[in-house]
Amino acid sequence: QVLLVESGGGLVQPGDSLRLSCVVSGRTSSAYFMSWFRQAPGKEREFVAALTRSGGTAYYTESVKGRFTISRDNAKNTLYLQMNSLSPEDTAVYYCAACSDCTMLKIDQYDYWGQGTQVAVSS
Repeated sequence: QVLLVESGGGLVQPGDSLRLSCVVSGRTSSAYFMSWFRQAPGKEREFVAALTRSGGTAYYTESVKGRFTISRDNAKNTLYLQMNSLSPEDTAVYYCAACSDCTMLKIDQYDYWGQGTQVAVSS
């Protein structure tokens, strides 16, 4: 069984940084295309960033480009999301997701999801 466990969320002030982690267990993370999604209160879950299996190519939603960086350490079976210059609009539950064969933006095509980690940005 493959499990994804996120950590690193918290309450921060505007302009602060956070680094989220997602540990994959049950199978090597290099087998999966991996992404971060987020869901704000009252809104649909949305794509944030994705990274190919090798970590060679990253994709970002427009609103986080230049502020967020997705990376992975396959030796540690871990996916990261470095978030800088956080704003209140980034407040959401952040989820990591993994798929073996999917279309990046298609939520229902992901095979595995973590339980989420809360990020709150407020002054």
